[in-house]
Amino acid sequence: MRAANLVTYGLLISAVLAFAVIVWKYARGLKESPRDMWLLFGYKVIEYTAYAAMNMALVLWLSKDCGLGDVAAGSYISGWSIILSVMAMVAGALVDTIGVRKTIVVSVVFLLIARFFMAFVTSRFLIIPLGLMPLAIGFAIVGPVVSVAIKRYTTKAGSALGFGLFYVVMNVAYAIGGWFFDFVREKYALRDAAGKVIDENAGTALFGHHFSTYQLFFVFGFGFTLVSLVVGAFLRDGVEMTEEGIVIRPPKQHASAFVAVKTAAVDTIKTIAGVMKERYFWIFIGMLATTVFVRFIFFHFHYTFPKYGIRVLGEGAKIGSIYGVLNPVLIVFLVPLVAAFTKNVSSYRMMIFGSIVSSLSCFIATIPSKIFEPLTNSVLGELIFIKWLGMAPDMQALMAKPPTPDYWPLIAFILVFTVGEAIWSPRLMQFTAEIAPKGKEGTYIALSVLPFFAAKFVVGPMSGLLVKTYTPLDAAGKAMASYPNHHMVWIWIGGMAVVTPIGLVLLRKLFRSQEQGNQPAPSDDEDGKPEAA
Repeated sequence: MRAANLVTYGLLISAVLAFAVIVWKYARGLKESPRDMWLLFGYKVIEYTAYAAMNMALVLWLSKDCGLGDVAAGSYISGWSIILSVMAMVAGALVDTIGVRKTIVVSVVFLLIARFFMAFVTSRFLIIPLGLMPLAIGFAIVGPVVSVAIKRYTTKAGSALGFGLFYVVMNVAYAIGGWFFDFVREKYALRDAAGKVIDENAGTALFGHHFSTYQLFFVFGFGFTLVSLVVGAFLRDGVEMTEEGIVIRPPKQHASAFVAVKTAAVDTIKTIAGVMKERYFWIFIGMLATTVFVRFIFFHFHYTFPKYGIRVLGEGAKIGSIYGVLNPVLIVFLVPLVAAFTKNVSSYRMMIFGSIVSSLSCFIATIPSKIFEPLTNSVLGELIFIKWLGMAPDMQALMAKPPTPDYWPLIAFILVFTVGEAIWSPRLMQFTAEIAPKGKEGTYIALSVLPFFAAKFVVGPMSGLLVKTYTPLDAAGKAMASYPNHHMVWIWIGGMAVVTPIGLVLLRKLFRSQEQGNQPAPSDDEDGKPEAA
């Protein structure tokens, strides 16, 4: 259809121009920053692309290649995610101790070890020490090292621009990873005579060894990390951007990395023990705990959706594109747009409204797909299934073998969820800072991850239980012909997510009392001085 071509070209041109303007605005304000910052962003794109593709394949690999059931695979995911959170809390000490360049080398070494063994080892006992643990350690370092480096590579005025570009680059990398996830699964799938995918995990032989499709994500990830190692090698230690210009400070003599991590872990435990004695800390954690339920949806997109999508939509389903690409691409454009129109609206109101949109969006996925079926043979259907997802060369071929209409409610769900995310997610850190007591913002913000950390013990097994209950495999380990109750997955997830806006509304008076300066003063030590953050 000619209309579909016009819309496609119009959207592409508009998106490219808008993206160029966004990046240009950030880059123009950072033109005086050292070359190290641009190398750092290159490192970030490479590692986040590899991570995004691997992250969606991880739960599939655990079940298909390692032989874990749905619930067991979800439990393994919980374990690795918990390790990731713990390491992220102490990883910042490495940067302060051994510098940006050496910290990146440490990260890369752990990632190379993990991806090498995960490409070959499938023993459920060995994948934890040889794969999941070094993977968690290696990637946990990426976020803190980039954050600290951006602060060092920008002036005080340019810091906001640096972190803004950081956010854009991260989402671009996630989008590339989502596309790559679908590309690899399609390229190395086994097809029948009619061209239909019958086994997307067929894989191929490389270097004289046969790898499954899911193992290939670790093989390619290993290659990506080798490239990031080269990029990181060109970084310089001691580089800082000051108000007077770029300076290179001589390297300091530091304790070993092991001592740094140990000290950070001990300090973290002492900090937690100290603030846990404060009554307001529990009010703070209780208020933030209400946000955990809507944030669960992200976890389910990464670890529930891959299995759910393949079983409901079929082998080779474009699950990477309909979440891994659509979500981050929209976020890049929606976040600055929402921020521009709502800068005078309080964070709390934005949190309530955005979480309402995101949590209720889950129920869109429960709408009977037959309602959307006529849309397949339309301009919109051509835009989605041919121009975007590439499922057929033209409308005649598409309608000869039409895709399952279950795509429609899922795409609509993710689209609406992303709109809600653009409203509440950027405000979450601002909200956290607003309700933290004065003089203890750093400590409280660092510990604000605790509710989500605790929730990870539950959400992983829950993920496996949902797909096992509502989208089970048959006795032969194959997907069934249909899953009449698959919508129940999203009823459970949406039902838990709505706890967030309900909780925020119920706690509104408590928040306002704290916002108006009724926060308790920081507890005093024996000398009568405010306790250190």
